[in-house]
Amino acid sequence: MAGRFDRNPFDEEEVNPFADPAVRAGASRQQNYGGGAFYTTHPGSAPTAMNRLSPLPPEPVDFGSATVDIPLDSGKDLKKKERELQAKEAELKRREQELKRREDAAARAGIVIEERNWPPFFPLIHHDIANEIPIHLQRLQYFAFASFLGMVLCLLWNVVAVTGAWIRGEGVKIWLLAVIYFVAGVPGAYVLWYRPLYRAMRTESALKFSWFFLFYMLHIAFVIFAAVAPPVVFKGKSLAGILPAIDLMSPHIIIGILYFVGFALFCLESLLSIWVIQQVYMYFRGSGKAAEMKREAARGAARAAL
Repeated sequence: MAGRFDRNPFDEEEVNPFADPAVRAGASRQQNYGGGAFYTTHPGSAPTAMNRLSPLPPEPVDFGSATVDIPLDSGKDLKKKERELQAKEAELKRREQELKRREDAAARAGIVIEERNWPPFFPLIHHDIANEIPIHLQRLQYFAFASFLGMVLCLLWNVVAVTGAWIRGEGVKIWLLAVIYFVAGVPGAYVLWYRPLYRAMRTESALKFSWFFLFYMLHIAFVIFAAVAPPVVFKGKSLAGILPAIDLMSPHIIIGILYFVGFALFCLESLLSIWVIQQVYMYFRGSGKAAEMKREAARGAARAAL
């Protein structure tokens, strides 16, 4: 058991620097942490270095070896690109001015550039009543357009009814005639009377109004003839009218019903067409276009005589 007056092992050992070297060498242990080295001494031996941590040598910095590439012609490239952009901008402005000049010239000459926009899923014609027709004429133009669509429906149903009659043994000639009516009648109606009316409403042209009246009266005559369908051409069965419908009711009731539906469609188209031409004529007379057309006709006759 340790003595009562034993030395505290945790006390720091006092070393006299002026003491005898032998006494210093007899110390039990001395540790030195200075300068990054660790020394251990034993009695009767010289201090030995257990581990020396030497600092890393400084790396030389060579400022002359680092090269920085600075393009000397960057300013020239920027100026060149700027000149190219300015040239392109000037070319675009020139093209815009040229296009505007051509559009103005076409407008002065009465030429209207029409973009196809109807029907929306497969544009075939130009049609924009809401933006191109005066607001007081839009209702009448819509009814005229309904008349055109009614004509398309009548001729299409006529093909269906005549196809059924052909299958029931009425002959292929009536079917070929029905197809001809549809193929020629739909674009013919648009070119001959609907488009002239559309342009007459848009430009207030008396000449286009007269063109519309001429061919629209032929249209009314055709739909009235088709509603009756007299036995003039191939016994009249190439048109779904009242007479062939009565004739086909006894042998083929279904085909007879199809013809009666065609008769009803042609009747409705006739009534709508008569109302449209009446309203257009009232506007034509009330707006003074009739007198203008007479003056133009008189001038045309005088030029022809001269």
